[in-house]
Amino acid sequence: MARVWLISLASCLLVVNQAFIIKRCDLAKILHEEQLDGFEGYSLSDWLCLAFVESNFNISKVNENADGSFDYGIFQINSHYWCNDYQSHSENYCHMDCQDVLRPNLLASISCAKMIMSGSGGMKNWVRWRMHCADRPLSYWMTGCRLG
Repeated sequence: MARVWLISLASCLLVVNQAFIIKRCDLAKILHEEQLDGFEGYSLSDWLCLAFVESNFNISKVNENADGSFDYGIFQINSHYWCNDYQSHSENYCHMDCQDVLRPNLLASISCAKMIMSGSGGMKNWVRWRMHCADRPLSYWMTGCRLG
């Protein structure tokens, strides 16, 4: 009986903590289809590096910040400025619920990230991209990926 209970508990914990990780080349293909290669001067390799350093390709990642805001999704879009999580004050510049950027099809995440990119700073708006991707050779991120 205890064994059955432990297995049930473990499976519940796995479901609660389940991450939705997208493969690098699958993400590259989606980003290419959404015409992000060259968007605001950034390559698909820049986008892949951004997704990796922000979320490790985890579409469902949510991170709480020290200021009480949260970062959501593969690009870690912040609730204070970009989306509304109904937990803290939000400017909601992307005009969407934060839960939308957790969807597996990535369309809301991409749409909001493009809005962030279109403002001043481009990808430099993401601190982790500045620290780990900017001014570095990134072409290896596309190694083995077929876009067609």
